Amino acid sequence: MAEFSHYSVMLPECMEALQVGDGIYIDCTAGGGGHSYAIASRLTGAGRLIAIDQDADAIRAAGARLAPYSDRVTLVRSNFSEVAAVARDLELPGVQGALIDLGVSSYQLDTAERGFSYMQDAPLDMRMNQDAQLTARQVVNEYSEADLKRILYNYGEEQFAPRIVSAIARARAEKPIETTGELTAIIKSAIPAKARDGGHHPAKKSFQAIRIEVNHELDIIEPTLRALCDLLAPGGRLAVLTFHSLEDRIVKQTFASLAQGCTCPPSFPVCVCGKKPLGKVVTRKPLLPSEAELTENPRSRSAKLRVFEKI
Repeated sequence: MAEFSHYSVMLPECMEALQVGDGIYIDCTAGGGGHSYAIASRLTGAGRLIAIDQDADAIRAAGARLAPYSDRVTLVRSNFSEVAAVARDLELPGVQGALIDLGVSSYQLDTAERGFSYMQDAPLDMRMNQDAQLTARQVVNEYSEADLKRILYNYGEEQFAPRIVSAIARARAEKPIETTGELTAIIKSAIPAKARDGGHHPAKKSFQAIRIEVNHELDIIEPTLRALCDLLAPGGRLAVLTFHSLEDRIVKQTFASLAQGCTCPPSFPVCVCGKKPLGKVVTRKPLLPSEAELTENPRSRSAKLRVFEKI
């Protein structure tokens, strides 16, 4: 098994956004512990870090990396959508800062047996939580053609979804599709030759879509952001790294909603909704990786960082 590695995307920008000091901080996606280590090393006074990840390999790697700060770090294996329950269990007071990195770790992509990559042949899996029930194999072989088209369109923005799904249906009628290599070959065969020339790998969008479905990635973003906003102390900050337009749109819209006050029609003489803004959007436009980072880690290219501050 490969060593758990994950480049800490936009690390300086994340630390500046969180303004780490004396308080409680939550890294909702600890991964290999890069962002967590940076937070832990900056804690002052009674500062404390809660590092969460649903991946058992990530928790082991983060624990080893954070060992020098074990007296002020609590590791929790959980999906970040359960952050409110984690906070209750740990009896946390107001949280000063929280970070979510929505990217797939380099370890998950590069470890063939995890089944995330179209570049290596491995059993179809794609589970971020190895104990979860749903796998990519089930999605590919058991979902209806209509559901597969919906997933590829909505989660992958794949214009050739009908052709790809038809090819999948023909192949699985002969025998189950078992590996990432088989699926990649089927997708390639379904996409017109001209569309395969240059640009992204022809299987990239479909693999992204299936991975999102397996891990319910988009469904949990908004409720998690709202739960974290409730946990933040006044002045506390929430920083979110996204890696594709679907995630970024949800984060942008949720932050805007949290920052919105009265929603009464303009014709109302007085406010009757009573809605008050919960905070402010610190980043009107998302922060992007520096040129130096893009040279060092090309996978950062699609990253965007948005920051929200609780009133």
